[in-house]
Amino acid sequence: MAIPKLVLASILLFVLQQVNSQGLKADFYKKTCPSLESVVHATTARYISRMPSLAAALLRMHFHDCFIRGCDGSVLISSTSNNTAEKDSIPNLSLRGFQVIDIVKSAVEKQCPGRVSCADILALVARDAVSLINGPSWSVPLGRRDGRVSNATEALFGLPAPFFNATQLIASFASKNLTVKDLVVLSGGGHTIGFSQCSTIRTRLYNFTGVGDSDPSMDPNYVSALKRKCSPTDKTSIIQMDPGSSQFFDVNYYATVEKRRGLFQSDAALLTNNETNAYVTKHSTSSATMSFFKDFATSMVKMGNIQVLTGSAGEIRRICSAIN
Repeated sequence: MAIPKLVLASILLFVLQQVNSQGLKADFYKKTCPSLESVVHATTARYISRMPSLAAALLRMHFHDCFIRGCDGSVLISSTSNNTAEKDSIPNLSLRGFQVIDIVKSAVEKQCPGRVSCADILALVARDAVSLINGPSWSVPLGRRDGRVSNATEALFGLPAPFFNATQLIASFASKNLTVKDLVVLSGGGHTIGFSQCSTIRTRLYNFTGVGDSDPSMDPNYVSALKRKCSPTDKTSIIQMDPGSSQFFDVNYYATVEKRRGLFQSDAALLTNNETNAYVTKHSTSSATMSFFKDFATSMVKMGNIQVLTGSAGEIRRICSAIN
């Protein structure tokens, strides 16, 4: 009997998903570390309950890890006298939350010594951190191995920058097999929570084209408000990426971008591409929350599959900050 086309398409999609996951599966540690996810969640929750802003930091750390050499935990490695590691590259100097990963790893090691990679722990912590601030949750495919290389120069040139335009952003995401939709979804998730420093927008506020001007794509009233918080020489003051909603995982970011109040040039760039603009508009009201949550979960799983090491590749680090 012939297989209906819809069923055949579903089967093919399933097969492709399995191939693309490169050997990762949600129950990878079912026999070797059955308590893994409960240990990770409980330990992560202790920190997020005391400092909710860490959720944004931990999510950003996972993103920065995956975009350089894939999701291999290389962003966690500390520099040595012979090597400047990713975490000391300029785009990563503002990363924080490394101590949470170290403590979670220690808790997991007590239960399952030498079994669970730092890369998998980071993926789980990022998921739990988001869900603990009332964001979405998702099943994390597991089985990553830890990388043995961490290079600051690769991070300097390999991460999408806050001053990228739409073309540059799309190319950066495409190089990781992420779509335009993944770009606008992950931008929303990454920038709806958390803070940045005045130094990241100084040029946009005070010298956008080199003649002492501001970025004309930003709402002038918002420019004035930001200038009151950030003087031309201010490098340290903290500003919200999603004003008034920076501690809540929601769709307010899209409403902010639609009003031309996105903090970064990369936020404003979402209005200059037809596909990203349409997504921003569609998801700028609270009625689109569930749609965004579903999309974000899907895109996070895709991002978590970037260039993963599996099988005998890489290693399982004993401590996340150092190669074995």
